[in-house]
Amino acid sequence: MAHDIKNRQDILNKLNIAALNPMQEAATSSIAQVENTVILSPTGTGKTLAFALPLLELLDVESSEIQALIIVPSRELAIQIERVIRSMGSGYKVNAVYGGRPMSKDKIELKHNPAILVGTPGRILDHFDNDRFSKAHIKTLILDEFDKSLEQGFEEEMQAILYYLPNLNKRILTSANQAVDVPDFVGLEQPNIIDYLNEKDESRLALKLVISPDKKKLSTLLDVILHIGNEPGIIFCNFRDSINLVSDFLNKNQISHACFSGGMEQKDRERALIKFRNGTCQLLVATDLAARGIDIPEMKFIIHYELPIHEEEFIHRNGRTARVKASGTSYIIKWKDQLLPDFINVKNPIDVSSKAPYKKQYWETLFISGGRKDKISKGDIAGLFFKQGGLKKDQLGTIELKPDCAFVAVPVALVDQLISTLNNSRLKKKKVRITVL
Repeated sequence: MAHDIKNRQDILNKLNIAALNPMQEAATSSIAQVENTVILSPTGTGKTLAFALPLLELLDVESSEIQALIIVPSRELAIQIERVIRSMGSGYKVNAVYGGRPMSKDKIELKHNPAILVGTPGRILDHFDNDRFSKAHIKTLILDEFDKSLEQGFEEEMQAILYYLPNLNKRILTSANQAVDVPDFVGLEQPNIIDYLNEKDESRLALKLVISPDKKKLSTLLDVILHIGNEPGIIFCNFRDSINLVSDFLNKNQISHACFSGGMEQKDRERALIKFRNGTCQLLVATDLAARGIDIPEMKFIIHYELPIHEEEFIHRNGRTARVKASGTSYIIKWKDQLLPDFINVKNPIDVSSKAPYKKQYWETLFISGGRKDKISKGDIAGLFFKQGGLKKDQLGTIELKPDCAFVAVPVALVDQLISTLNNSRLKKKKVRITVL
């Protein structure tokens, strides 16, 4: 018994989406009607919703087994998809599993089977090999960003995972790249291909070249940041060491930011994204790990502090701004004696000497030591901050609820007062600590 299709509009309303875009319409229709679908569409066009919406309509509401498997190449993408599906409020359980997270957490969450399991290849295979749940009821397989999931390094794991899934009757693959070979072991026979890679509206992305007199480019980076003003954006670096260098420099110049790279602990990466999403910091200093597959809002600009080595990286970095219908700017910082790669076609450097009004940081993030497993809801947290904390509606920012904790954005000016008033309060039956993240 599948969910009633009338739920689709309810879900869109919950997500504040008036209607699906043409790619999503085509994809949802294909997934409902044919066995195998490939969705090719640029970054930021809503591929997750395009496969999640019809997936919910395929599930059997009376089953207590795992029915769908979503495989992704990165932890961040696993977390993002889990958040999106949860926010759809369908009532189906969804869990994300990935390397770098304690196996004990997975085992606790998987004691009660989710209807949808999302994860990275290595961690999923670990669960499969150890027979932690039945695989017999998994009928739908989604390979999101399959060009990455099927790259060398993942291929053996992917082949082993597919071996465990004899009862698949639907395969859905998504990518923002053209021309990717799908190995035979995936079993993708006669797929319906939804190709929107060349359907982009005329690009609203402006490329702007900035010349640095200094090879390190740090003072030029600061000029660009002050020229733009306090808007959300990403500063892209090629190496973790460069992130540390840029971060130290921004700290010395009192520029609020968060860092994001593969060298960081998973918990720290998640918290950096939380602070970036809720406006506590407007800048994310990141490697190409942030160019795709992470859940962050639309932004006005990105900065190439270090030039990308390959065209694909350049495209994905730029894809973080000017998404769908919005406009955005990509700033390319070049040392005066440096040659631009062939794929960066921009001339006439701009002057960044003028400074925009720089607004002070408004939001700060508070950590709360209780979460979903304590039966705490976002409404409980909002009630605490409104009733006991005395906040007005516009003074409560984004609330993010995790299984064992929560994060809340509040005005910087009220942080000390709120901690003094609310620390050690009770939420449901749990006494919670409230501290600055």
